Amino acid sequence: MKIFVAKLGFNTKAEDLFALFSKFGKVESTKVIMDRETKRSKCYGFVEMPNDNEAYVAVVELNNSIFQGSTLDVRKSRIQQPVYTI
Repeated sequence: MKIFVAKLGFNTKAEDLFALFSKFGKVESTKVIMDRETKRSKCYGFVEMPNDNEAYVAVVELNNSIFQGSTLDVRKSRIQQPVYTI
């Protein structure tokens, strides 16, 4: 399951998300989205967990929790449909 994590602190790194979500099970990948121009965090990221049950527990437990001074917004990521142009 791909998980969307918003309201991260500016200093939160992918390694921090990995450590946080690993408490709930196996984590395949973590990513904090960075602004190309400023090289600063956009304060959101993604976590991928292969086991949907573990991922669901992580979402429920971590949503609205405080991490590094910020109240997290954690939910299942919505899959975006590709945009086709003619």
